[in-house]
Amino acid sequence: MPVRRHSYVSAYHSKAILTLLHGLLRPYACLNYGEYLLITRRPCVQGIDRRTAMALSGAVGVAAMMPDPVTASSSVGASAPQTVSVKLKVNGESQSVQCDARTTLLDFIRDHLRLTGTKKGCDHGQCGACTVAVNGDRINSCLSLAAMHDGDSIETIEGLAKQGKLHPMQAAFITHDGFQCGFCTSGQIMSAVALLDEHANGQPSHVTDDIADKAIELSDGEIRERMSGNICRCSAYPNIVAAIRDVAARR
Repeated sequence: MPVRRHSYVSAYHSKAILTLLHGLLRPYACLNYGEYLLITRRPCVQGIDRRTAMALSGAVGVAAMMPDPVTASSSVGASAPQTVSVKLKVNGESQSVQCDARTTLLDFIRDHLRLTGTKKGCDHGQCGACTVAVNGDRINSCLSLAAMHDGDSIETIEGLAKQGKLHPMQAAFITHDGFQCGFCTSGQIMSAVALLDEHANGQPSHVTDDIADKAIELSDGEIRERMSGNICRCSAYPNIVAAIRDVAARR
């Protein structure tokens, strides 16, 4: 089921706030420059002290720039979100969902498909907790719109285990204790699986000595560089490297 955004609540509150501010500030918007100077430069004029006068001087500028509450509320209601139909294959199953065109792939996976193994960490593409595989390539799903992947094949952490049997990388993370709190683990595992595929295809990294050499040695340095987009705030990095080397040695 698509997630309903309560836009009518924000529109209602926007109108109420604007109306309240107009009622408070509009009486002072009629001050001319001479009256403004008279109030702000004299310590007390008609019961208004200097502190109040300074506050009113700021209020005059705010009131002059504020939109009419009726116009503002109508513009909020007029900008209805555009919905699109997204059809893709997730973990081998075809999915067709109507969603907001602005929905990220991460929110699509979590909120619309209810696959919550993919985590939302930074929501800025910096931590790697949202890593998924799209057509075999790993991406940060928080930086990509769901509508951009219409027709694509998506694999999440839920799709790695087959017939109740853990993926070798999942089992290795357990064996080598490659996690503590577990929040980043799904993204770490998805990146680790993709890392081995990239290495097998001869794709170099920034620390590869000879990028023309397809037989790249998967050293600890290579693993760390290729996993550098995934942050573990518990600092389980040595165990994560050990888990990846274990699976690489058995391939």
